[in-house]
Amino acid sequence: MSVVLLERPAEHVALIRINRPDARNALNMAVRKLLAQHLTDLGQDPATRVIIITGNEKAFAAGADIKEMADAGTIEMMQRGTHLLWRVIAACPKPVIAAVNGFALGGGCELAMTCDIIIAGENAKLGQPEVKIGILPGGGGTQRLPRAIGKYKAMKICLTGDLVAAKDAYDMGLVSEIAPDAEVEKRAIEMATQIASYAPLAVQQIKELVNAGQDASLDTALRLETKAMHILFSSQDQKEGMQAFIEKRKPEFQGR
Repeated sequence: MSVVLLERPAEHVALIRINRPDARNALNMAVRKLLAQHLTDLGQDPATRVIIITGNEKAFAAGADIKEMADAGTIEMMQRGTHLLWRVIAACPKPVIAAVNGFALGGGCELAMTCDIIIAGENAKLGQPEVKIGILPGGGGTQRLPRAIGKYKAMKICLTGDLVAAKDAYDMGLVSEIAPDAEVEKRAIEMATQIASYAPLAVQQIKELVNAGQDASLDTALRLETKAMHILFSSQDQKEGMQAFIEKRKPEFQGR
């Protein structure tokens, strides 16, 4: 069976499941490449509007596969191109929801942070423990984490390697929502279905603007927002959405 499974739990929703239960879903190169391939394909698939990434009840992903990298040298690590695969995942134009149960550590936490929304189980644990094995969070942890929760909380997490409980992660802004452990995947599908019912072009523009605006000045980001707003008035979905509102009916969005 594949180490990454693709499921279709609802209309316009794709679910990518990491499937290495014996290794707590550790991210080896096979998993990373399949994640990147699926997100590339789904990002171009007009029938897919929202994507969920999940693992199992014990682990979202407990980190990188240490056995696979323990003896690697600098050149080998560079040639693996792991950083390029991470960028492919983060660049997916469709909204991506991380449904996190159990452990999301190291690369698993970094994978969750490439997503747009993180739904965590009550007993989930997140963290960047790389410092404990002589390396650093190299999949975006030293950069995405401070942007999400601020420098000082991020420094504590990265420098101590301590795990963060779901409630604490929620309080500091690392998690979007907490759900009972048994309902995390269900809640992710519900939210994905809700988002998928909206105009795809508007949804994709929101994602693009939020991400682009984080690294731009406020003035530049507001100009990008205004342009995107104007562009959407050329879409059929804008006309359909507003006409449906006027007529007090449910809109039928086509992504055009």
